[in-house]
Amino acid sequence: MYLLQKGDKVGIVACSNGQSPLNQESINKLIETLKSMDLTPVCSNYIYAKNSIFNGSPIEKGNAFMTLYKNPEITAIFDISGGDLSNEVLPYLDYEFISKNPKPVFGYSDVTTVLNAINSQASIPTYLYQVRNLIYDFKEVQQINFKNSLFNDTDELFNFSYKFIQGEKLEGVVVGGNIRCLLKLAGTKYMPDFTDKILFLESMGGEAALMSAFLTQLKQIGAFEKIKGLILGTFTKMQENNISPSISELVLNIIDNPNLPIAKTEDIGHSTNSKAIIIGKNIILK
Repeated sequence: MYLLQKGDKVGIVACSNGQSPLNQESINKLIETLKSMDLTPVCSNYIYAKNSIFNGSPIEKGNAFMTLYKNPEITAIFDISGGDLSNEVLPYLDYEFISKNPKPVFGYSDVTTVLNAINSQASIPTYLYQVRNLIYDFKEVQQINFKNSLFNDTDELFNFSYKFIQGEKLEGVVVGGNIRCLLKLAGTKYMPDFTDKILFLESMGGEAALMSAFLTQLKQIGAFEKIKGLILGTFTKMQENNISPSISELVLNIIDNPNLPIAKTEDIGHSTNSKAIIIGKNIILK
């Protein structure tokens, strides 16, 4: 199934923090890159920060998302934001409409909240991927993978290398994303059902103590008792600084279940060469 075709219009939104006006040149470069792929970007009016990091009220951002989503000419939505604010738009998304009119939604980091809420409330897959990678350090490879996978239905953007740190096979439907941002959904109706799922987790900042706290919270809400497997993406700050204990050691110690398959990949996370993973789609690693 082709996600995009040449000539498609695509929506550009920012459900989390507004982009600094200093990033306008970079955003314009992204728009030109998408145009070079014969796509027509249509931007929300709430991309740039207007007051501190705020780019609009929650209802303004939610309505802007839905206006683009409801436009039948727009084939996909790309969220280019990150930060802290995306969970505030969740009450203003029309999940019934989204469910009946599925189209791909892409984002990463703090947009983990939106991706998992859409998947849990509208039962459609969403895409953990930052489209701004098309203009960063690995732009040539990213653009090739993006075009091949989204226009030609190949798997370059979604195939990632991994190694098992426990077990030797896992299979199930993926939920998760950024660990800090996923936990914003705890106690809300938007939190995914972990039963028999494969949980994916990654992080940009945070050292051992904070990651231990997040993992412990997931344990205490019963996530690790319900899932069928765990995939760890990159934990950027911990790995760059060679923090001890490592994220793998923390996970093994806190989960304390030798029967749970756990895999580690260096290909998905906050790095500019990151690949994509699909929330709400079955995955098999072996």
